[in-house]
Amino acid sequence: MLSEQSAATVRATLPAVGAAIGEITERFYAGLFAAHPELLRDLFNRGNQAAGTQRQALAGAIAAFATHLVEHPEQRPDVMLSRIAHKHASLGITPDQYGIVHEHLFAAIAGVLGEAVTPEVAAAWDEVYWLMANALIALEKRLYEERGGTVWRRWEVVERIRETDDVATFRLRPVDGGPVADFRAGQYVSVRVELADGARQIRQYSLSGTPGGTVRQISVKRVRGEGTPDGEVSNHLHEQVREGDVLELSEPFGDLVLDATEDTPLLLASAGIGVTPMIAMLAQLAGSGHRGPVTVVHGDRSPAHHALRADHEAYTAKLPDAALHLWYEQDAPAGARTGLVDLSALPVASGTRAYLCGPLPFLRAVRSQLIGKGVAPADIHYEVFGPDLWLARD
Repeated sequence: MLSEQSAATVRATLPAVGAAIGEITERFYAGLFAAHPELLRDLFNRGNQAAGTQRQALAGAIAAFATHLVEHPEQRPDVMLSRIAHKHASLGITPDQYGIVHEHLFAAIAGVLGEAVTPEVAAAWDEVYWLMANALIALEKRLYEERGGTVWRRWEVVERIRETDDVATFRLRPVDGGPVADFRAGQYVSVRVELADGARQIRQYSLSGTPGGTVRQISVKRVRGEGTPDGEVSNHLHEQVREGDVLELSEPFGDLVLDATEDTPLLLASAGIGVTPMIAMLAQLAGSGHRGPVTVVHGDRSPAHHALRADHEAYTAKLPDAALHLWYEQDAPAGARTGLVDLSALPVASGTRAYLCGPLPFLRAVRSQLIGKGVAPADIHYEVFGPDLWLARD
């Protein structure tokens, strides 16, 4: 909990810090990477840095955390912290790196705000930072302990499947032949690859296979830049990785996981490659004998772009009370709708718990529609691929 003195100072300075947070984060990353180029080479997503989206996500997280502390001093924003902790743990973030971030972040704050950063202001924001950092360190420590402390393991590609022109599925087994820990449907793994320039870049991919078993399955969309660089790792996987090749994978992480009884009404909504965690969820529901109503929603550019469509249809058909609703922007076949996902005509059962994955505009639109239909905001859970810009919306 933020001290009363610091809370008053943060409340008074939050507008000024918030107004300058974009410039602060830009200066922060410049200073951080000048002092530690290895972090940009081997830890941070270079594509997100080039596009500026990581700066926006960091700015949104800091502003949201500080605002929560002053508006709800008796509560900790555990949902936000859990999401960040899972992502950090999948990257192998260590406690000492929080000290490095603190050094360069506060140098950036002082550089941008100048004389406005009095000792009192610096102390208050220092308290905010370490409240957030220490909470994340504790959460990440627990996640590492739950997974035996191992971050990276070598996995061999045993099968590669072409799903669409831009999506390939990779099925992998551990090179060491050891046991494979189970995962919860909706979770992801980090994949670390060495690129042509020697950088070891990391990306997260949802597990798209059935929980259990000895094989991990990820389905990767080739990222084609539209005004930004092409995806380095996705293009490397599509162009360079074949059966018999070896990849480094983390243990499973992520908090977008099913939490429901066998009778809970569910809605699983996805767009584009956001379908991947939904396939794992449907597989789990079909295997566990879920009896409650399940509304499955998906939007895509066209049927040809709809990755894992056969699995989408097959798992939905295995459930006793489920229906698949499809929207395509073009070439919609009979039984599907043309255009963007629109839930206005769909009935949503009372007590529905919703799980969403897809681009941010899709998530915002579907969430608003669900709230309009009476779904409690606390029952709407989402996953964003890439930097979570939800907090940076305002």
